[in-house]
Amino acid sequence: MTTTVETPLLAVRDLRVDFAGPHGPVPAVRGVDLTVRRGETLGIVGESGSGKSVTALSVLGLLPHTASLHGSVRLDGRELVGLPGKELAAIRGRRVAMVFQDPLSAFTPVYRIGDQIAEAVRIHQPVDKAAARRRAAELLDLVGIPAPERALDSFPHEFSGGMRQRAMIAMAIANDPDILLADEPTTALDVTIQAQVLDVLRTAQRETGAALVLVSHDLGVIAGMADRVAVMYAGRVVETAGVDELFAAPRHPYTLGLIGAVPRLDGRGGPLVPIPGAPAPMADLPTGCPFAARCPLAEDRCSAAEPELAGDEGHLAACVRSAELAERRPAPAEVFPVPELPAAVGSVAGSGDRASVAGSGDRGSRAPVLAVSGLGKTFPLLKGTVFKRKVGEVYAVDGVDLDLREGETLGLVGESGSGKSTTLFELLNLAAPETGRIELLGHDTAALSRAEAHRLRAELQIVFQDPMASLDPRMPIGDIVAEPLRAQHAAREEIARRVPELLRQVGLDPDHAARYPHQFSGGQRQRVSIARALAVRPKLLVLDEPVSALDVSIQAGVLNLLQALKAELGLSYLFVSHDLSVIRHLADRVSVMYLGRTVEQGEVSAVFDRPRHPYTRALLSAVPLPDPAAERARDRILLAGDPPSPTERHTGCPFRTRCPVYAGLADPAARTRCEQERPALVGDTPAQDHQAACHYPES
Repeated sequence: MTTTVETPLLAVRDLRVDFAGPHGPVPAVRGVDLTVRRGETLGIVGESGSGKSVTALSVLGLLPHTASLHGSVRLDGRELVGLPGKELAAIRGRRVAMVFQDPLSAFTPVYRIGDQIAEAVRIHQPVDKAAARRRAAELLDLVGIPAPERALDSFPHEFSGGMRQRAMIAMAIANDPDILLADEPTTALDVTIQAQVLDVLRTAQRETGAALVLVSHDLGVIAGMADRVAVMYAGRVVETAGVDELFAAPRHPYTLGLIGAVPRLDGRGGPLVPIPGAPAPMADLPTGCPFAARCPLAEDRCSAAEPELAGDEGHLAACVRSAELAERRPAPAEVFPVPELPAAVGSVAGSGDRASVAGSGDRGSRAPVLAVSGLGKTFPLLKGTVFKRKVGEVYAVDGVDLDLREGETLGLVGESGSGKSTTLFELLNLAAPETGRIELLGHDTAALSRAEAHRLRAELQIVFQDPMASLDPRMPIGDIVAEPLRAQHAAREEIARRVPELLRQVGLDPDHAARYPHQFSGGQRQRVSIARALAVRPKLLVLDEPVSALDVSIQAGVLNLLQALKAELGLSYLFVSHDLSVIRHLADRVSVMYLGRTVEQGEVSAVFDRPRHPYTRALLSAVPLPDPAAERARDRILLAGDPPSPTERHTGCPFRTRCPVYAGLADPAARTRCEQERPALVGDTPAQDHQAACHYPES
């Protein structure tokens, strides 16, 4: 009796990619082996620069001319490396299709969406224009684009980010490919839109029977989508296994560190476990294991030679201590050093009596830091190129209520376009709001004089999302940190004393004060931004997506730093984020915004464990968990479409067009109430602490 071995659909062997550098070739991928079988999903994870995207692009020969590729890429046994361009073009889109990270860049901006999808059909299929257009409409309908016939005539810029990504998936599956390569398809998308895109990918895979290679930095996405996982570091696969086995018992310290650095929606408390250090430059990799310099388990033999990928059937790891890890199954905190948070006392010079008391005592007894009620802000909607005229208004903020006390962290969450950034700008303006009231540290901003506003500005500082864009590249970081002190007319002696103290406080070397921003990593640049914000000893720190652009390991270190500074200095934080897992880990209270309004607010544990508004429930259900079993067992609430346009003042509840509760109402009177009566923000207890703006909230 003979046993036939199935030929893998895609087999990558000893793949090596080098890029031309000023001092010779720089490796990006160093001997990667991957196997993809029909119908399965392979997840590829790792930090930025680990070689994930380069590996995916190599399969289709989409690397730039500065790259040199060696090794083997076989599709159904056919070698693709070295294939003539014409033959490779016949495979692209027909046998193997790509879903790119940024669909706005991937689509041609001057052609309509329908024409671009129809072109992809006609290149590989002998059909006329009318048939190709019908196929394009069917594909847009399949991926959930509303009114697909009309959407065919839209240009890419007229679609939202989620719609563009769905249209990109529609074009990728136009010819029923055998393999879909998805390179970070949910990066920069809201969690609800991310859930829609992932659902579309599952639908596309089911309809075409294609295998899926999913490149992502989000371990929660990988846990819910992948059958097998390959973890990459320094251009190599350092561990590969089935998704359940890899998350349950990782055998490489790097994988263990990645899992320990992720904040989880289903668990809160204690510091995260960051991976120390940063990856070595690819042009100057050390001898031996490239992870050894960051590994707490490193031994002398780790620097002697780079470990090979080895192990038992199905679970391989490139670590000399993989067998020990397989037997022990340690938690991340047992391997990586866990930072100790300081006691909640104002211990440094200048912090005065401000102690972090968020977790103790009666909240009502603590001094209010920020109180916002009924905040509103509109912008004119203009038309015309030379002579502009007002044709309407954009209701960016239309009823925001916030309450932040001393020593608290208030998380502000919601989809893009919900008004979070506009709310921040109104707070930072320190002026009379268009409508509503803002009180900062007991001061009504509408009554502030110019001098009073200047003095109060020192009490309110901001840390921006992109540290590279917010730091002046022409200034050394010492001058950047000193800039707020100079703006407040601090003495030279105080500036000279404070700058080293601040750099040391955020975990940077004061001797590096003469270096420029480009000489630091992303996480270090964000620490510089935090040091600059702390320079004038503020009482309130506004953090606008401060970790969204960072790798998970770097993110963990910054979040731990923020927790330590809050406890040490008695700070209050207003933390804006689209990542609800980060909010769960860091915040004491949370405020949920939708279409410019506050729809739910309260303590984090109350809102996250017992959400009352259907929008909050949908947001929470869309957040992926880095736990395959738990992720597969969860119920999903997929919201239909995108939020309504803010150019219209909506009567009744603005969420009803996407609301599953409204869709399920059988009583006409109840539906009429949602359509005509705007729900007020009311509490569920005598203390009114957990509030929701819904006519039919979850009890």
